[in-house]
Amino acid sequence: MSYLTKNYNRKKIAFKNGKGSYLFSIKGKKYLDFIQGIAVNSLGHSHPKLNQVLTNQSKKLWHVSNAFLIPEGEKLAKKLAKKTFADFVMFQNSGAEATEAAIKAARRYFYSIGKPNKNRIICIKNSFHGRTLAAIYASGSKKMTEGFGPKVSGFDHFKFGDHQTLKKLINNKTAAIMVETIMGEGGIKVIPDWCLRGLRKLCNKKKILLILDEVQCGIARTGDFFAFENSRVKPDIVPIAKGIGGGFPIGAVLMNKKVASGMTPGSHGSTFGGNPLAMSVGNAVFDIVSKKSFLNEIKKNSNFFIKELNKVKEKYPKIIKEIRGRGFLIGLQLHNDQANFIKDLMKNKLLTIKASENVVRILPPLNVKKNELQKALKIIDKVCSTY
Repeated sequence: MSYLTKNYNRKKIAFKNGKGSYLFSIKGKKYLDFIQGIAVNSLGHSHPKLNQVLTNQSKKLWHVSNAFLIPEGEKLAKKLAKKTFADFVMFQNSGAEATEAAIKAARRYFYSIGKPNKNRIICIKNSFHGRTLAAIYASGSKKMTEGFGPKVSGFDHFKFGDHQTLKKLINNKTAAIMVETIMGEGGIKVIPDWCLRGLRKLCNKKKILLILDEVQCGIARTGDFFAFENSRVKPDIVPIAKGIGGGFPIGAVLMNKKVASGMTPGSHGSTFGGNPLAMSVGNAVFDIVSKKSFLNEIKKNSNFFIKELNKVKEKYPKIIKEIRGRGFLIGLQLHNDQANFIKDLMKNKLLTIKASENVVRILPPLNVKKNELQKALKIIDKVCSTY
């Protein structure tokens, strides 16, 4: 009997250790892990550099209150700011906390300039911004909000690609537009670069803020440090998490100087956010994944993988409807429900996870080897051949 609550429908498998792209079950079976904690283990399992940094820091200092200076956090914040659009960084522990803090920062900015009624945020319906109360209502998903009333107000929604409705939703109470640059749980749907540029122009025109949620698609997963970089757009606020910790819980909100001006002492806090242990790991991850050579390798390998996946799609057009995504944030959209397909991949020792719209989500570590991608392709082809 398990004493854990039943809010997860867990697969009947447990792991004892992992190495790189692989997980090893307690029964001794070896699995190619293309879930990686849902885009969290950016450098795979048991990366030697991360192990070393974590061990070294654990012997010195785990936690200290944000009432004091934390040099490791100052260091990581500087790196993130110098690499990106941001002027300031506010550390959290998770993606949900980061998006909540992003919402707070947007509302607080308008409050600080004497416009407290500008507090509504426009989001894509059935997006995903986390599981906290405000985040589930920001996502606009009936399934996620069921049983968690009363409704957290302050959010308006439009369907993916419905630009007319988006424009009509903007009024004198609108503070920001918040979207995932690439929708993860929503089905690996990429917002095109031209659309991101259009959002930026619209926000400028209406004098509202642009929040790009890069919790899942950011931190080198697409081959750019942030997924929006290819569009040359500068957002006002970007929540991040997942990949920046390489498996250790880290969240953060990046913001420009204008927005950060509203975050005065006492306006927000986090007990564990920015702790020395997390920051030491984050610095190590950043130093690896931000290198141009590393990013170029992601682009090269992911382009190969996506090209080969499209060949599998052409071979089995009645099974695979579309290959979605960018970099190593990839979705196989099937014509039918994907549950059995994912089970069959797992039987063949390839781990994947579902997303909306019959999508099989594929999230290898960013340093995945080409022969591991080829192995995954063979397994996908084999499973397709059984349908």
